[in-house]
Amino acid sequence: MAGINVGVLASGRGSNFEALVRATRKEAIDADIRLLIANVPGAPALDRAAALDVPALTVDHRQFRTRREFEQAVTAELDRHDIRLVCLAGFMRILSPWFTARWPNKVMNIHPSLLPAFAGLQGTRVHEAVIESGARVTGCTVHFVSDDLDGGPIIIQRAIAVRDDDTPESLSLRVLVEEHHAYPEAVKLYCDQKLEVSGRRVRRLE
Repeated sequence: MAGINVGVLASGRGSNFEALVRATRKEAIDADIRLLIANVPGAPALDRAAALDVPALTVDHRQFRTRREFEQAVTAELDRHDIRLVCLAGFMRILSPWFTARWPNKVMNIHPSLLPAFAGLQGTRVHEAVIESGARVTGCTVHFVSDDLDGGPIIIQRAIAVRDDDTPESLSLRVLVEEHHAYPEAVKLYCDQKLEVSGRRVRRLE
């Protein structure tokens, strides 16, 4: 389905990238995943893109002297593909104020916790921290990216119970299931123009 052109930035395995592609192809989401950019050569997400027939390329951040130069190169590729929404899917680079200003409320990220709890952590460290804290509930958050790390306006949150026998690995797997539902839902709301950002809050429009 043709729709709003979406670009995905990834650093690793790209499971959320694949979930977005499959959802936009199967569900009534007015979006077209037009491009995957990986900042890590050989990232597994690139193989997923090839299998899904999505154009993909590598922009290796280590080949640039500054973060600005790297982000300018990424932006040039996004512009070349007429991207209107950027989705981060396991993208392990903190974006600068220059980039967020270039794409105001047009960059989404998914975080494996119920923000603002456990902000700033990545991978299994998030789930380790959740278990160590004694929290009874965790989940995932889709939010717009701002200059505040993991602190942008929240679009969607999905919660699950933390089980007594959970390990970081088991919790990660169960949260990932929720991520694969939440991210496409957030993209659909955006493409349907159902989101209004006011300060740090996102309001769903009817």
